[in-house]
Amino acid sequence: MLYGDIYYWIIIGAIALVSFAVSARLKSKFEYYSKVHLRNGMSGAEIAQKMLNDNGIYDVRVVSERGHLTDHYNPLKKTVNLSEAVYNQRNAAAAAVAAHEVGHAVQHATAYSMLAFRSKMVPLVNVSSNLSQILIFIGISLALGAQMGLGYYMAVAGFILYAITTLFTFITLPVEYDASNRALAWLKNKNMLTQQEYAGAEDSLKWAARTYVVAALGSLAMLVYFGLRIFGGSRD
Repeated sequence: MLYGDIYYWIIIGAIALVSFAVSARLKSKFEYYSKVHLRNGMSGAEIAQKMLNDNGIYDVRVVSERGHLTDHYNPLKKTVNLSEAVYNQRNAAAAAVAAHEVGHAVQHATAYSMLAFRSKMVPLVNVSSNLSQILIFIGISLALGAQMGLGYYMAVAGFILYAITTLFTFITLPVEYDASNRALAWLKNKNMLTQQEYAGAEDSLKWAARTYVVAALGSLAMLVYFGLRIFGGSRD
C-alpha cells in the first residue's frame, strides 16, 4: 500500500515543509512591504484601474474580494478580484499584487498563448486532480492482490491523469512569471513607484512566484514516485 510506504510520507513531508516555508516567507514579505507606503497615495484598486486603462482594457472591472491573498483574475466574468488588504491599501505590496493580477487581464486581452492553453486545460485538470491519486491507490492495491491486471491498468490511468495535473503546474509557471514581468514593466515605465517602492514590489512578486515553483516541483516529485511504484515492479 502506498500509505504504508515510508518514501511516500518522506516526499509528502518534504513538499509540505518547503511549501510552508515559502508561504511563510511570502506572508512575511507581504507584511513587511505593506509598511512601505506609496508616495503617490494610490490604492491597489486605483493602481489596477490605471493599468487597465493604460492598456486600453475597459471591459474588465476591479472588485474587492474577501480573505487574505485571495487575489485573482477571473477571465469568465472579466474581473480583477483583489483581497481587501490589496484593494484598499496604499503600499508597495498592494501595488505589486494589483498590477500582477491586471497582468493576467492584459494576457487575456492580447491572447497570450500560454494563458489560453492553460485555460483550455482547466476542465480536464479539475477531473484529473480529483481522480488521479484515487485510481493509483486503488490500482496498486488491486495489483498486489488477485486483480493484478485490472489494478495495473487502473494505476496507469491514474498516473496519466496525475501527469496532466503536473503538466498544468508547469504551464502555470510562465503564465505567472509573464504577468509579474508585465506588472513590473508597467510600474517602472509609468514611474508609478519610487526606487524603494519598486524594489519592494519586485521582491514581493518574486516570492509569490516561488510558491508556484514549489507546487510544480512537488507535483513532479510525486509523479516520479508514482511512476517508480507502478512501472518499477515494486510489490512492498
